[in-house]
Amino acid sequence: MRLLDRFGRATTDFFEYAGGVTLLSGESLGFMARLRIRAGETVSQCAILGVQSIVIVILTALFTGMVISLESAQQAVAYGFSGFVGGAVAYGTVRELGPMLTAVVVAGRVASAIAAELGSMVVTEQIEALRSMGLQPARFLVVPRLTALLLMLPLLTIFADVVSIVGGMWVAQAYAHIPYATFLSSVRQTIDFPDVVKGLLKSFVFATIIVMVGAYQGLSTRGGAAGVGQAVTGAVVLAIILIFASNFVLSFLLFG
Repeated sequence: MRLLDRFGRATTDFFEYAGGVTLLSGESLGFMARLRIRAGETVSQCAILGVQSIVIVILTALFTGMVISLESAQQAVAYGFSGFVGGAVAYGTVRELGPMLTAVVVAGRVASAIAAELGSMVVTEQIEALRSMGLQPARFLVVPRLTALLLMLPLLTIFADVVSIVGGMWVAQAYAHIPYATFLSSVRQTIDFPDVVKGLLKSFVFATIIVMVGAYQGLSTRGGAAGVGQAVTGAVVLAIILIFASNFVLSFLLFG
């Protein structure tokens, strides 16, 4: 009976959480569709959520591209296929690692920040104060962050793709003496513009996941300071898990 009770509670909690995130997402997207967006706050969030994440995204993409190039160049030189190194780096970066790793890195920073900020507002009853004045928390708190990340995450993904390929090109030349022209020719032959577009489509989905999970975790905070900490941890963990899961589904739909 205890096992069934735990299973029932877990199932109820899952559907309650999924329903809450869905309702919050629908409400936020409804405000965006009606263009009820606070432009000033959105620009501020672009700087906080996007611009301040550039350094960590670039470093992650740089070393990822260098590692892929190092491993592929080692095998390519051994078997005489050095002309395929650029394509291997670009293929893995543009389709998968660029959008996904960028989203994971941003999720660790942004989802936690959103959950902590909104959770603190819940604990200090600022959210109740907004509602008492007839203001919708979704419009004033969630929509600016969602709009900002929908704008910034694709741009960060483009930065990551370019930096990763450049880093891989440098390693291929320095380690395997593959000319830059050969590397870039392989990139052009392997990756088409639709591949880039599909990778950017992933980033829009990832941005929505990051903001909505962080916002819902923050707005559902209970239990004071300890509850804020739990909300932050849960936001990061759940956002990363959903990014990996949705990346598989999107890769199957877009490339499968």
